[in-house]
Amino acid sequence: MQPPFAISRAPLSRRTFLRGAGLTISLPLLDAMIPAFGAESAVAVPRRMVAIETNMGILPQFFFPEKAGKDYESTPYLERLAAHRQNMTVFSGVSLPGVTGGHVAERCFLTGTPHPERGGFRNWVSIDQFAAERIGNKTRYPSLVLAMSSEGGQTLSFTRSGAPISAERSPKKLFQTLFVQGRPEEVAANVEALKQGRSMLDFVSDQSKRLNRSLSKSDQARMDQYLTSVRELEQRLHSSEEWEYKPKPIVTAKAPDDIDDAKAFVQKTRLMLEVIKLALETDSSRLVSLFIDTTVIHNITHHGNRPEVLSELRGHEEKQFDALGSFLSALNDTKEEGQSLLDRTMVLYGTCMGSANSHSNSNLPVLLAGGGFKHGQHLAFDTQNNYPLSNLFVSMLQRLGIETNEFSTGKGTFRGLEMA
Repeated sequence: MQPPFAISRAPLSRRTFLRGAGLTISLPLLDAMIPAFGAESAVAVPRRMVAIETNMGILPQFFFPEKAGKDYESTPYLERLAAHRQNMTVFSGVSLPGVTGGHVAERCFLTGTPHPERGGFRNWVSIDQFAAERIGNKTRYPSLVLAMSSEGGQTLSFTRSGAPISAERSPKKLFQTLFVQGRPEEVAANVEALKQGRSMLDFVSDQSKRLNRSLSKSDQARMDQYLTSVRELEQRLHSSEEWEYKPKPIVTAKAPDDIDDAKAFVQKTRLMLEVIKLALETDSSRLVSLFIDTTVIHNITHHGNRPEVLSELRGHEEKQFDALGSFLSALNDTKEEGQSLLDRTMVLYGTCMGSANSHSNSNLPVLLAGGGFKHGQHLAFDTQNNYPLSNLFVSMLQRLGIETNEFSTGKGTFRGLEMA
């Protein structure tokens, strides 16, 4: 039976406003704004994103295909992902405009903020947090910020003010956070803490409104932006309070045991990816960032083209692609409403350096798998005058259902990449 709004009349404009008594309020996306046939089901499809960076580069000669298009010849690293060739796009000749400085560029992989090597550098918001501000309330955890590293402080995720977000480094603790239900007294304590946070915001909001009456128009505009941020935070806190009372998903998998050996970064990554898959499958979160620290092999990334060192490094990197391939297979084998989880999950995989040997931040090895794009191709751009990778972020945000035409230095969608 058709819902009452699905009648033969033109949908409301997305730009419809409510007006009255001098007040204008823009409306959210309503059912009445969606065409009566077909589109409403597309809106309901949960879209997800996993963004992964490995920080010590990838040997380009074993990653990049020589030929562009759909009939490119696979390379040693891409061969490890052969089962997913038709569900991924490989990029060459891309970089983040102005992002330089060798290793320090690792903090800008999801922000695209230029010149991290300069004094006084301040990062921008990362794509996952930009998305979390808009769709994060749909799940228990607005985003998962993760890192496979032996040191704290490494992260891919940054707030709107450029502050780094602490990453969870333990697959075991992540599993417990996602799936182990707290005791009633722990839930009550968490809710009380959230309520205290909300009451503080209420106080700040009331004080700000009184102050606003004495401000100039320009300062009032700034205060309005501030109050908007306060209201958004209140809403997120309220959403968190509601989630505390909802039971966590029950899974048959057991919590993994953490691996302490820094040299076993591939095995550690596999464990984290397995928990990420469970988080996506249970719709606990739809936005994930994962920083993979491979500093333990830093010395051999400066290989000087010595054959024996290249062979050793290649072995490590092939295992990384094997881990990625297993993750993609796990997503592809998991079904959700007749589609694979991979079809609904964009997986971005890449590195901040085109060549760790020379500390170059151009021609970055990057691929995108899944997420409902038309894949099965190698999009090749000028390896000297690179195409902005930040445009890919715009396409990814739009695929998540977020209305934006720019992000960071990206001023449009990614050329040659179309939605399926």
